[in-house]
Amino acid sequence: MMDRRTFIGTLAGSLLATPLAAEGQQAEKMPRIGIIVPVEPASPTEPNVAAFRQGMRSLGYVEGQNIAIEYRYAQGKDELYPELAADLIRLKVDILVVGSWQPALAAKNRPPRSISEIPA
Repeated sequence: MMDRRTFIGTLAGSLLATPLAAEGQQAEKMPRIGIIVPVEPASPTEPNVAAFRQGMRSLGYVEGQNIAIEYRYAQGKDELYPELAADLIRLKVDILVVGSWQPALAAKNRPPRSISEIPA
């Protein structure tokens, strides 16, 4: 059975492994990942974030060089998830990484900002 760290690293890596065929045609955009962490940075779950960073490095992604990562910490307060998810969506991150269903649901239920975001 795959452990959580391996799963998160594999998922993020596979989602970011995009072909660079258009590299010569336009300036390369640095991928941005948004991460919602349920607790404060110094909590016992910090090893999960460290494992994510290590997994990304092992795939060749170095934070600040060829990938940008935006961290948001809920400080153990579930009621902050909608605000944190909305903030990362406003930043137009390419992928949103969450560790539980609560922030995923908060991102899914965020009301559209404009008419163009309303599904047809």
